[in-house]
Amino acid sequence: MNYKWWLVIAVFLFVIGLVLGLVTPTGPLSEEIAALEELAELLEPLPQWSIFMIILVKNVSAILISLAFSPFFCLVPAMALTVNGWLLGWVSAAVVEEKSLGYLLSGLLPHGIFEIPALIMGEAVALSFGTAVILALFKKEKRDLLLPNMRQNLRYMLVALALLLPAAIIETFVTPLFLRN
Repeated sequence: MNYKWWLVIAVFLFVIGLVLGLVTPTGPLSEEIAALEELAELLEPLPQWSIFMIILVKNVSAILISLAFSPFFCLVPAMALTVNGWLLGWVSAAVVEEKSLGYLLSGLLPHGIFEIPALIMGEAVALSFGTAVILALFKKEKRDLLLPNMRQNLRYMLVALALLLPAAIIETFVTPLFLRN
């Protein structure tokens, strides 16, 4: 299947999760906000470059782990897309409810324009690769397609991973400037 179709499937799964997150009741977020404030206090003494590295390594490893486990019926990439979409929708609804749409957009858009496409591209690669491996395991005539699939997907994965670099830079150094009251 063409990579464009895997992108469509990845976007579909992400949007399904996003919609589910938007309609999930939020309730008061005092406990979640308190937990995030505690995390911020723990990270505060760290230099910003350390926080940058933590964000970058977490995001890169999430996509690579998804790729590694994709041959298991593509469950990990499908779950990663749906859960990340749900989480984004749920948190977005809660932030808009407690703060404002402007606050949400200032916290999300600067790095999200890189991070969300990177997630979708990386998970589309994982879906494509996982399906190719599954087909190669069960159909001998599909084994010859595995190496070309890997080569094609490597290019898209490198683009996805490259997008995570500016996303982490912006999330670390720019987004906090927009969120200060």
